[in-house]
Amino acid sequence: MKALDGGFLRRLLERDAEFRRIYEVHMDCEKRAAKLGKKIYVTREEEIIEKKLKKMKLEQKDKLEEMISRSKTQEARGQI
Repeated sequence: MKALDGGFLRRLLERDAEFRRIYEVHMDCEKRAAKLGKKIYVTREEEIIEKKLKKMKLEQKDKLEEMISRSKTQEARGQI
């Protein structure tokens, strides 16, 4: 994700359950893919899983960035 003010991220996580759910999925995928990436030997199945995790992580990141952009726009307009 683009550089994000920690306070802004915290506010989103606190007030938006959908954002929090997507963020948690994103972080879980990141951790699981990193764990597989650190292995010296990876089976074909683990390689496929790692690729799926990375793809899912990127999908979640895109959703988060869209939600962040929308929230920043609303905040700038004083709607939040």
